[in-house]
Amino acid sequence: FFSINHSCTFTKWTNLQLSSIMTKQASNYFWQRIGVLILFSTLFLGCNTTDKETKTKQVFRYNEHKNIGSLDPAFAKDNADISAVNQLFNGLVQMDSLMNVMPSIASSWQISENAKTYTFKLRKDVYFHTHPLFGTDQTRTVNASDFVYSFNRLKDPKLASPGGWVLQNVESYKAVNEHSFQITLKSPFPAFLALLTMKYCSVVPKEIVNHYGADFRSNPIGTGPYKFKRWEENIKLIFRKNKRYFETDLEGKKLPHMEAVSITFLTDKQSEFLQFVQGNIDYISGLDASYKDDILEADGVLNSRYVSSVKMLRAPYLNTEYLGFYMDSKVPEYQSELIRKAVNYGFDRSKMMKYLRNGIGVPAVGGFVPRGLPGHNEFAGYNYQPEKAKQLLETYRTESGNVQPEINLTTTSNYLSFSEFIQRELQSSGLTVRIEVMPPSALKSAKSNGKTDLFRASWVADYPDAQNYLSLFYSGNFAPNGPNYTHFKDPQFDKWYEQAMLETDQKKRVNLYRKMDALVMEKAPVVVLFYDEVVRFTTKNITGLGINPTNLLDLKNVQKN
Repeated sequence: FFSINHSCTFTKWTNLQLSSIMTKQASNYFWQRIGVLILFSTLFLGCNTTDKETKTKQVFRYNEHKNIGSLDPAFAKDNADISAVNQLFNGLVQMDSLMNVMPSIASSWQISENAKTYTFKLRKDVYFHTHPLFGTDQTRTVNASDFVYSFNRLKDPKLASPGGWVLQNVESYKAVNEHSFQITLKSPFPAFLALLTMKYCSVVPKEIVNHYGADFRSNPIGTGPYKFKRWEENIKLIFRKNKRYFETDLEGKKLPHMEAVSITFLTDKQSEFLQFVQGNIDYISGLDASYKDDILEADGVLNSRYVSSVKMLRAPYLNTEYLGFYMDSKVPEYQSELIRKAVNYGFDRSKMMKYLRNGIGVPAVGGFVPRGLPGHNEFAGYNYQPEKAKQLLETYRTESGNVQPEINLTTTSNYLSFSEFIQRELQSSGLTVRIEVMPPSALKSAKSNGKTDLFRASWVADYPDAQNYLSLFYSGNFAPNGPNYTHFKDPQFDKWYEQAMLETDQKKRVNLYRKMDALVMEKAPVVVLFYDEVVRFTTKNITGLGINPTNLLDLKNVQKN
């Protein structure tokens, strides 16, 4: 299955009329892969189209342009890693497409009257993926002590998992018996079950992790619908069907339906789109400037020439796109609240969405918490006021003596058009913006380690509660050991955040969320760009993919007809 996308394709590639499809990026991809194609073509000289079609019907193929950093759930901190890890691992509970908490390895649970103790009853038919280290049977069932080990590992400071913070309100946990696991909280937290759906909380086997150590990232053994087969980093990742998976579909048929998952790593979105149009991958997610006007009309409707071959799925997305200032920067411009507010006022978000996104997404004139979540503050943000931006910049010049302020914005190539739009708009206000483009993996590392002063980023909800977004500004969550990439710190915010974690009254907690959001926007460590929408494009023969507000890729129900 590692070579399934390449079989029977070499002669087709050599006969392609390259001039009609080859952009610079596609050409780079072609020559990068030509050696691989030659190798694999020698293995499949006798194959025919029917053989290829039969094999590809058993494989779901997609591209991950952001690359994948780790297959260890303890490090599943962004959507690329989370989507891959979701195929390999399970936790106690999971989220359905409507953001309801559902059973997974835990078949049921009970919550104590004081809302602090959760007792989970575990299924007895959940097996780890096979591995020789398990002994004669090469597998074993999951038990409560596995969750004790997995939670201990998650919060171990030596591991330095970015997900350790999810257990910060946990007082203790224990294996009551082989099939019962109990968690006690320091204080009630209504969103706790949703928190446990995060991939950080997946169960992992002690004997395998201890054997591989840090290399568990590339030798994952979990319980998920697919099992790890092979990973040639930056080229291809292969998962195979887990035939002992415990879940069934609504008709009682065993999941998953597909035999394999094949993931490629083209970094260029236009090349990814070309692969989709040519039928070499089954799905793309999101909208990129390189192909948005080709696949969509100006009003966001699917272009008529794709109606017969492509399905478009569109839904609200719990994702906030933003620019983040590193508050510990030593450069005066980034330390200045005047500059940060000028950036917020200085560009037209509505025009940006119309021309750069074909109307997909909502201009963010409210706070950081997106629309659709209790706690969203519609009045906390910034609208377009170019004159106010000019006044703020003039005040900065007068107070600082710096007559030519400038800032550097770090982004990826996929968001270069947004950065250039903001650059042009702010230039008219008198602020110079220089743009640096990095590969996604490099930017991820830079923002985690405080190596960039202004960066483009996004935050997708891990669970449907505003606390998830506001955790990005709690001082106890400084990156790289938490999601506070801006290193924002404010005593009043921290006080409200800790108070909200203890508050059981929904109305009071939501009020605290709004106050926190307003405080953050007033201090302006971020520039909120827009609240996104999930957009997925699949070939017509794909069913069961679905769509959800966190854009989590769940492939266990997918079928290819």
